[in-house]
Amino acid sequence: MAVGGFCKLPNGSVVVALNLPTPSAMGGTGCVRILVHAQNRARALTRVRNLGMRAVYLRGNAEPPTPDEITAVLHHPDGLIWRTPPGGDTTATATELWRPIRALKRRTAPSAQASRPAVPKAAKPAKPAKPAEPARRWASR
Repeated sequence: MAVGGFCKLPNGSVVVALNLPTPSAMGGTGCVRILVHAQNRARALTRVRNLGMRAVYLRGNAEPPTPDEITAVLHHPDGLIWRTPPGGDTTATATELWRPIRALKRRTAPSAQASRPAVPKAAKPAKPAKPAEPARRWASR
């Protein structure tokens, strides 16, 4: 289950912040903080689930987004960003920038592809050519 929270904005939209475990393909035991801007919480969670993170639920409001996080996600064209959350080591994460979600998917995709065995596709048999049909002329009346 994801720890996180949300903040409702004056225009009615919400910003949802989620702390999710790092994918095992990245080899880390930490987590990533994902920020989503959407019309409501359900749509925000749907956007994250559509990226392949199926078991994402938001229970409560334990860690809502900070004002800096809200500003970051509102200024991003996709409205969906991530970074490793600030932890005990403030020097490493203080300089880390927010990244688009495409960067997270790009980091995990090649290793997932490498774990699958390559299966050659069977060649399709060639279809026999159809004989040309004579043109039909229909009476106009």
